[in-house]
Amino acid sequence: MRNVLLDLDGTLVDPRQGFVNSVEYALVRLGVEPPPADRIASHIGPPLGETLALLLGDTHGDRVQDAIGLYRERYVDTGIFETELYPGIPEALHAIAESGARICLATSKPTVYARQILEHCGLASLFHGIYGSELDGTRADKRKLLAHLLEQEDMDPMDAIMVGDRAQDIRAARVNGMASLGVLWGYGSEEELWGAEADGVVAVTTELAISVMRGE
Repeated sequence: MRNVLLDLDGTLVDPRQGFVNSVEYALVRLGVEPPPADRIASHIGPPLGETLALLLGDTHGDRVQDAIGLYRERYVDTGIFETELYPGIPEALHAIAESGARICLATSKPTVYARQILEHCGLASLFHGIYGSELDGTRADKRKLLAHLLEQEDMDPMDAIMVGDRAQDIRAARVNGMASLGVLWGYGSEEELWGAEADGVVAVTTELAISVMRGE
């Protein structure tokens, strides 16, 4: 594949510590007892607003915007820097870049935070484009994000592959007519990824580059 689109959280980096700590901070500030850390971490991947609505039990969204603001209050200063790069990812990205593929980031996380994380990890220079949502939630839906990326990059979806760890990555790729590859070191299970009709699944980071270049 000449175009490789990569998710961020759960695919390139492990955001667990910063995500969990920032969600706990927001909930406590709102007077809500946080659930166990593993339950919070299970929500890594979908848009933040959806996750906070579920954890707050707020189906009408009355407190969600307050929670998002409190989450970001901690995340911007501390949470971003609690993100950990998965072992083997730098080598995989360099191998993909050296193959001549164009690499773009496609994340539901706000672009401003995604760029900071890539720069902090020393990976930003490998990306042709960094695409995420806006702070107001615009393009947090991965399907709309990929459509926007394809248009902006004038990219043929038949010559592109989306790599991610959750069903939303796989389904967004399918809706936009591109191949998909699920990864198992993140937060989605093998059952989730195959259930979303991934074209392939890779278990370890050392196999990522070859799987992408084969279009599996």
